[in-house]
Amino acid sequence: MKIEEKRIRANGLEHHVITWNPDGATTLVCAHGFLDVGFSFDRFARALCQRSPGLRVVSFDWRGHGETEWIGAGGYYHFPDYVLDLDALLPQISGGEKVHLLGHSMGGTAVTMFSGVRSERLSSLTLVEGLGPPAYKLERAPSKVRSWLNSVAKQRTENDAHPKTRTMEDCVARMKLQHRALDDELAHFLVEKSTREIDGQRQWSFDPMHRTTAPMPFRIEIFGAFLSRIKVPTLCVFGEKGFRLPDERDRFDALTDGTFVEIEDVGHMVHWFKPDALAEAWLRFAAQDG
Repeated sequence: MKIEEKRIRANGLEHHVITWNPDGATTLVCAHGFLDVGFSFDRFARALCQRSPGLRVVSFDWRGHGETEWIGAGGYYHFPDYVLDLDALLPQISGGEKVHLLGHSMGGTAVTMFSGVRSERLSSLTLVEGLGPPAYKLERAPSKVRSWLNSVAKQRTENDAHPKTRTMEDCVARMKLQHRALDDELAHFLVEKSTREIDGQRQWSFDPMHRTTAPMPFRIEIFGAFLSRIKVPTLCVFGEKGFRLPDERDRFDALTDGTFVEIEDVGHMVHWFKPDALAEAWLRFAAQDG
């Protein structure tokens, strides 16, 4: 299968963009989650394009992830920053045409915010384990900001602020420790795409600032307002063993045109471990919506 990689400058940052089957007429843009990379959709993209040769699948690395630039001095990774990046990046990917948009986990939260104010640019939206994090009590907001200040100060002053280099085998072992279902082939592929080579060893490519705690508490009232303003058909996919929320159905019900799908025997990383099932679910959804 033909795969293209390019660099696109958007919102002042150079973004790494990957395209599977670049000659396809219909475009699906996939947005990865926290500390993941665009190439993690590889098996899913291949499964889609094999089943639907007219489909073009595009993914990218969010700011501070993979091969996309890190933010400069004094910057941070707030959700509105991701939305602003996407607002500048998507027209360059789409050529001004409507696209299907998919977000996983953190990427799902970001694309929900985007879709709530930019639905006219989309044909559909898919949220894979992407209905936002758990709700946060408002009275804990000052403590969260204090933790953020302390963690950023620590990250900036420690001598080992940048990740140490490790062997490929060490990186694979760390990834498999966090995701025990990973097979060797996928683990090596993900490590290769999530690290950079330095003096014969590997270093994680994400900005160490991601190790800090976020300052703003997640508020379901705000997120629900974005969900309710999405004006395109929306597919919500959950792993049977994924990060399920007690108010999951309430969040889903905020959508005006939602489809709920649960994929059996898989956790949070649905696109890693069940790419074929996810591809089939998406194609059924896309066919229903014309």
